[in-house]
Amino acid sequence: MSDDVPDQKKPKLIVVMAFDRGEDGDLFTAYGPTDQQSEDRAIRTAKALASNHVGVIAWSREADPGLGDYGPPTVLFTNGEVPDME
Repeated sequence: MSDDVPDQKKPKLIVVMAFDRGEDGDLFTAYGPTDQQSEDRAIRTAKALASNHVGVIAWSREADPGLGDYGPPTVLFTNGEVPDME
């Protein structure tokens, strides 16, 4: 018997990060990553950060950290320069 239940919704990881440039020109994380309670809140937070940083991203993915099971990331909001998602 499998533990996978197709109808059961997996927990969602929702994150906001902001980036700035160092003196060497490389992007560095200036804010976050911070977990958010909802996708709407993540978008609002990212928009609020956008005017103060060279790049901001809010993204989500289905996740079960206990099992190390992570789905593909979905970008909710991006502004400016952000590194490629891995």
